Amino acid sequence: MPARKKLTHIDTKGAARMVDVSAKPATKRAATARGKLLVSSATLSLIREGRTPKGDVLAAARIAGIMAAKRTPDLIPLAHPLPLSHASVDLTFERDGIAIEATVGTTAPTGVEMEALTAVVVAGLTLYDMLKAIERGARLTDVRLVAKSGGRSGEYRAS
Repeated sequence: MPARKKLTHIDTKGAARMVDVSAKPATKRAATARGKLLVSSATLSLIREGRTPKGDVLAAARIAGIMAAKRTPDLIPLAHPLPLSHASVDLTFERDGIAIEATVGTTAPTGVEMEALTAVVVAGLTLYDMLKAIERGARLTDVRLVAKSGGRSGEYRAS
């Protein structure tokens, strides 16, 4: 466990605050997050065959994830509004569900980890919403940051 760091989102009186990043240089930054929606093989077959009741669930989830990345500061109270230069959501069929991967980029004084994570979660929630009529037991799992680049802390890759 690393040494305890100063809490940057808490002021000297213990109140929440948005960190001042105005003195930090704008640099190229990127982040990738992943998660998975666990569903049955029967549900996967319906999606592949385009026979789900609500239509193209994959297209809706991709668009929702990208929109969520752009709206992250509206959802996460202390997140900075950032000019995103790129946002993508990739959905891949796996044996036990749909893998969700979001990659977000910017040139800004702070990172885009929250944007990538938010994109994954909202894409997963959209998949669930569009599939709940056929599988209420679907589960969004394993949401995590898998990579980030740029900024003072440099590169990160999940093990």
